[in-house]
Amino acid sequence: MATVELLFSALPEHVRTARLVAAAVARRAGVDEAVLDEVRLAVGEACSRAVGLHVSQGIAKPVRVVLTEDEKKFSIEVGDDAPHQAVVGSAAAASGAPAATPSGSAAAHEEAADGEDDMGLAVISGLVDDVEVTADETGGLIRMSWPTTPAAETA
Repeated sequence: MATVELLFSALPEHVRTARLVAAAVARRAGVDEAVLDEVRLAVGEACSRAVGLHVSQGIAKPVRVVLTEDEKKFSIEVGDDAPHQAVVGSAAAASGAPAATPSGSAAAHEEAADGEDDMGLAVISGLVDDVEVTADETGGLIRMSWPTTPAAETA
């Protein structure tokens, strides 16, 4: 199993680099050429979401992207270190279920961020058949995967 790990400062201009790296690794892993645009778009949405959360919450840690290839699938994990108050809302957004609204003084900020998160997560779930979104007080993680074609079949 081959793994590429990418750490980048939470700056919007680095999202493009993450998309390009993801597409290159996906191609090498054997992801169908017709799906590479979906990989690029999904990674761009996930990384933009993570950058936005880091910037809005003043988090200096880098955004993490882990690209893993094995015999049957290519997986990407995009992680952030932003505490998520509406854990149910983040996971529900990916599945199309209604999001929970957090209570307390941070509710307005979280609600505004949830609107952007909901759109990005909806785009990702429309592009990727196998997606999982998890979040808690230590950060969030979006896991996505695509099937690969073994090298013997592509020759």
